[in-house]
Amino acid sequence: MNNAAAGPRAAPGGWPTVRAFLPCLLQFRVRVALVFVFLGCAKLANIGVPLLLKTIVDALQEISAAGIGGAAPAAMVAVPLALLVAYGALRLSTTLFNEMRNAVFAKVSQLTTRQIALQVFRHLHDLSLDFHLSRQTGRLSRDIERGSRSISQLMQYAVFHIVPTVFEMVVICVILLLNYDPAFAMVTAATAACYFVFTYKVNTWRNQIRKTMNEEDSRAHSSAVDALINYETVKYFNNEEHETRRFDRLLQRWEKASVRSQTSLALLNIGQGLIIACGLTALMVMAARGVAGGEMSIGDFVLVNAFLIQLYIPLSFLGTIFREIQHALTDMENMLRLLHLPATVRDRADARPLKVSAGRIEFHDVSFHYRPERPVLQDLGFTVAGGSGIAVVGHSGSGKSTLVRLLYRFYDLNAGAILIDGQDTSRCTLQSLRAAMGIVPQDTVLFNDTIGYNIAYGSPQSGDDDIRAAAEAAHLHDFISALPQGYATEVGERGLKLSGGEKQRVAIARTLLKNPPILIFDEATSALDSLSEQKVQAAIRAVSAGRTTLSIAHRLSTVVDADLILVLQNGRIAQSGAHPQLLQQEGPYRQMWQAQQDNARRHQGEGEGEAAPAARPVLHSPQPFTATGGP
Repeated sequence: MNNAAAGPRAAPGGWPTVRAFLPCLLQFRVRVALVFVFLGCAKLANIGVPLLLKTIVDALQEISAAGIGGAAPAAMVAVPLALLVAYGALRLSTTLFNEMRNAVFAKVSQLTTRQIALQVFRHLHDLSLDFHLSRQTGRLSRDIERGSRSISQLMQYAVFHIVPTVFEMVVICVILLLNYDPAFAMVTAATAACYFVFTYKVNTWRNQIRKTMNEEDSRAHSSAVDALINYETVKYFNNEEHETRRFDRLLQRWEKASVRSQTSLALLNIGQGLIIACGLTALMVMAARGVAGGEMSIGDFVLVNAFLIQLYIPLSFLGTIFREIQHALTDMENMLRLLHLPATVRDRADARPLKVSAGRIEFHDVSFHYRPERPVLQDLGFTVAGGSGIAVVGHSGSGKSTLVRLLYRFYDLNAGAILIDGQDTSRCTLQSLRAAMGIVPQDTVLFNDTIGYNIAYGSPQSGDDDIRAAAEAAHLHDFISALPQGYATEVGERGLKLSGGEKQRVAIARTLLKNPPILIFDEATSALDSLSEQKVQAAIRAVSAGRTTLSIAHRLSTVVDADLILVLQNGRIAQSGAHPQLLQQEGPYRQMWQAQQDNARRHQGEGEGEAAPAARPVLHSPQPFTATGGP
């Protein structure tokens, strides 16, 4: 599937949706061919049953006529016995071939479902950060769940019901045309045609109702998941009833759409039943008149009746199958729509792996905006020599976090370039670029797994000794050892079973385990107590030695001993220099420092907190540094 579209496209429907998983089926050409061989054998055996039944009835009628007034010849009696044995064998072979078909097709169906679900999952990770920031997790998971389930259903319905029923109908019409009045075949074909047209028209109309029902179901599910994920927030504001009412409003809309779907289904079933009843009645009347006129035998009457029952029962069920196929296609559309969302940030055709030697970072006249009317960074330029570090400070919205996102290339630049060791990051593979960096975010979200798994996430191939060493460096090992299950302790969804400081130390440990040449700290100790902060800062200083380090700071007290500080304001570098130099200048840095000091003294005076922590070094001494894009 081509994800190189320039923009979002409409979700596929009908044949395009079916075509989406045909390449997967081509992997199993032999199995699929064998399935159709078994399917054909099963249907031919099924069609042979009425033909054999006609012969048995006619033979019994002859025996009955010959036995009037005396015993029937033994040879004549032996014929229907042999035919009855053959009749049983045909019945058995029908079941046998059907089960063999099911067994052979099982691997095709399940593996195709797995491959497409995996393709969607991988593509979701390729989509831009914008998509994931605006997504609704519950709705997304619901669409993938329904779509994955529908793939297997669609293949089962198409291969096991649609194709064999059409094949059987064609063969029966040919038999009726060759052996009886052409009117029999014409009525049979006309009934089937009316049935298909009516079913298609009504199901096309019902398909819109189904889409609406799915939409409302996804909204309701998303609302429920959102409320459960934010359980604590709901409790904090005592809004259980509010969330219940909100969920109920969405369920009411789903209920209304679901009722419409069920009532329209009743209309569909009544119409299908009427068409089949009319066709069956007409054919039976024609057959009865043929027997009465001496043109057909009792065996012929039984044959026509058996053919019609054998055909119309699956045809009646085919209406349900066709409806389920329409539903499956609708469910698949929502999932496959995700595959048609373009990945806005991707490797270029000529992308090469990033080779990091010194770790020198250069921003050259970088401009970026999330929306054109609101620029975030404007002509930003600075250079950090390899093995050195800088601190970036500024008010909220000044562009600090955007620097990190652009370094990781979560977004492409609007102008300018970012270079690492002279290599344009836009021309490097994303995998190699992101492998060269490690980050300790301020807001740490963990996987719903063990502490050991979350630490090992920095380098999944690491052994237990490496994981323990990283935990010790982050001053986390003693805490983990005191837990009953140690490193196997479950952290809960998003790590909610751990405190903020514990989660942050897990984030530090997994970054240390990754051991990248470039480190990024986004207020990496904001959730730690003073004692733990001092220990972790020491570990950070140790691991930062010889690495290029970028520290995003909100508390200026954590970077007062940094030799170089960038002050961002309105997307530009407003000031740069060491802490003492910046305090001597009139500017945003001095204002922020004074505000934080006043706040710390106020809290100390009110007994609500401590004074600003003593200045401590965060970054090692940098190499030569230059900055542009501001004063």
